[in-house]
Order: sequence, then structure tokens, then C-alpha cells
Amino acid sequence: MQGSRWTARGFRLGLLAGITLLAGLWLPVDCQALNSVTGNWAVQSAPDANAEAESDLQLGIALTQRGSFTEAIPHFLTAQGRVSDEYAVEFNLALCYTGVGQFEKAIPGLRALRAGPHEGAPVENLLAQAYAGSGQTDEAFDALQRASAFAPKHEKLYLLVADAFLRRQEDAQSLRVIELGLEHLPESARLHYERGYLLSMLDDFDAAKADFEKAMRLAPRSEIGYLAEAQENLLAGNLAEAIRVSRTASAEGKQDYQVLAILGEALIRAGASAGQPEFAEARAALEKSVAVRPNYASSQIALGHVDLLAGRLGAAIDRLESGRRLSPENPAVYSLLAAAYRKSGRLDQAETMLTILAKLNQQQAQRIRTAPGDTKAIPGASGASPAEKKPLTE
Repeated sequence: MQGSRWTARGFRLGLLAGITLLAGLWLPVDCQALNSVTGNWAVQSAPDANAEAESDLQLGIALTQRGSFTEAIPHFLTAQGRVSDEYAVEFNLALCYTGVGQFEKAIPGLRALRAGPHEGAPVENLLAQAYAGSGQTDEAFDALQRASAFAPKHEKLYLLVADAFLRRQEDAQSLRVIELGLEHLPESARLHYERGYLLSMLDDFDAAKADFEKAMRLAPRSEIGYLAEAQENLLAGNLAEAIRVSRTASAEGKQDYQVLAILGEALIRAGASAGQPEFAEARAALEKSVAVRPNYASSQIALGHVDLLAGRLGAAIDRLESGRRLSPENPAVYSLLAAAYRKSGRLDQAETMLTILAKLNQQQAQRIRTAPGDTKAIPGASGASPAEKKPLTE
């Protein structure tokens, strides 16, 4: 690799999956919205005699499937206690609360479902995400272990919970989740990609490269293979190669929203400016990424950056505020918002953004100072012996 290392924390924070990490909120399903929070478990309703309540339930489900979680919530609240399929109401309501980051509201309903006849991987996985999002680490891992007992080979169980931790900048906890997944799915290209990404965030780039390259070997010329190659080059600062790989993936019809986001980001970081073909290419790639996954914060933030560079201050602020809502602990969005507000003459708001940024930087510094040891003690980090690995249920 040539070029200097670049830290991707500001770029990636916004949806593991991204995950998928496939976040990572976050969304799809047959149904795009449901898949990104629950995997492939879409909860549909049985017919009910109360036509009005049933109509609210079905409309809520339709909105949820489109990722319109905020709009869906009132319909589920209206349907509560008035339809025969209360599971569909409660599960989808909890899914929406999780999707908009209201984790504390999601948890009671999910705990009630767990105690009833609907206990299973979907409930436990969504509960694990809600606990992770609310900072209840022990409870999150307990729920994840339960979900894994029901469906140990379901890849998205691990991806989605890892994403929930990642959005809180809990990189080490996210890595623990992926490690658990790899115990059950050692040949998963996506899990290797995610571990590589997380190890890079923990500054263990040598180990990260090994995982990226394994993902490429396991899934050559696939979306995840191209994503691993593009991400490895982006993290290493090899912008020209990141651009080449992303363009190749796009030319082959691999329109993964994360690869498109990497293409746009890499072009801008390589110096593309307004009026140049590369700048237009960056905008087009980021607009496609946002169209595919509107709740992917990284694409929204990068597109806001493009608008800022183009002098479109109103559009930039709108995009960046969207990214901020999706990823409120992402430091990158606050520095860009501060610049956009300052250029638009809104100095008080610019100062507010800088204050928040300073607080986030202090919190990150505190996490580093109080971390127990260095990355070598983190499960999966290069050089860590089995005895050094933290138990998943500690």
C-alpha cells in the first residue's frame, strides 16, 4: 500500500452493515426496513374484524418497510389493543422505536414479547440492539447469546448488534459481537470484512488487512469483496486505488451503497473540486448511495460535504443535519456543520457545533485513557492469545 493512513471514523460512523456494517439506522426488507433491524424476519399481521385498527396496522407495516419509522409509530400506537395480532403491533412498534433511536421505549415491549409465546431470534436480536443502543452492554450480550442459541448461523444477528454498538463508538464491544459471529460462521466474508473494519478503527491495521483480504478471497468479485478491497485502500490512504476498485464494482453492476459512498468520499479527498468531472462523479455516486439507503449517515454527511464545497449552504446544512440525526456521536458532522453555519452567517449555531465537537473529542480521549490495555488485548486483535481474549459474557 502506498499513501498515508487515513482514519475513517468520521466517514463510516453511520450504518455496520453497515453492517451492514450492514448499518448500520438502517434498513431494508423484503422489505428493506425490516431487514436492517431484524434480518429477514418481517412480521405481518393476520386479518382482524376491526377494520380501522387493521388499516392502521397495515399502514404502519407499509411505512416500516419503507424505513419511515417515525411516521409508522402513531399507526401502531393507534392499533394497540384493537387487533387480533398484537405481536405484529408490538414487534413492529419496537422495531420503529429502535430505528429512530428511542431504545428505552422499545425495551419494555420486547421484554414482554420475550416472556410470551413469541420468544425467538427476532425478538432477542432486536432486544440486543435496543440494549446496545441504550448503553446496557451486559443485557445486550445476554440477548445476543439468546438470539444466537435460536439461530447461530444467521449472519445478520451479529451484524446488526455490532452496528448498534458501533454507532455509540463502542468499537471493542462491536468487535466482541463479530467475534461471536465468526465462531459460528468462520467462512463469512461479510463478518471478516466487518472485523477488518473494526480492527482498523482500533488501530490494528495489519490484522485488519488480513481480514479484508480474507473477505476478498471468500467472495471475489462480489459486492462484499469489492467493498473490502475499496475500504482497505481508503483506510490506507491509497485514494487512487480505492477509486479504481469502486469504479470497477460500479461498472460490473455492484451498486452497493457503501462502495458508492467510498467512491464519492475518495474522489473528494483526492482533490475533486466544483466544475470538475470527478466532482460531478462524486456527487452522482453519493446521490445513488443515499437513494439506495437514505438512513446511511456516512452518505448523507459526505453529500453534505459536497454541497458545502459547491457553495450550496442551505442544501449542505440540510444534509449534514440529517447525518447528525442519524449519527449524533459522529465528530465529522459537527466540524462540517460548524463550517456551513459559519459561512452562512449563523455564528451562534457554528459555535454550538464546535462545543459539541470538543465534548465528543474529550469523551473519546477519556475512553482511550481509561481503556484496559491496548488493542492487543482486544479479541481478534493481532497478537492476542486465547487467554487474553475477553469472555463474550463478561
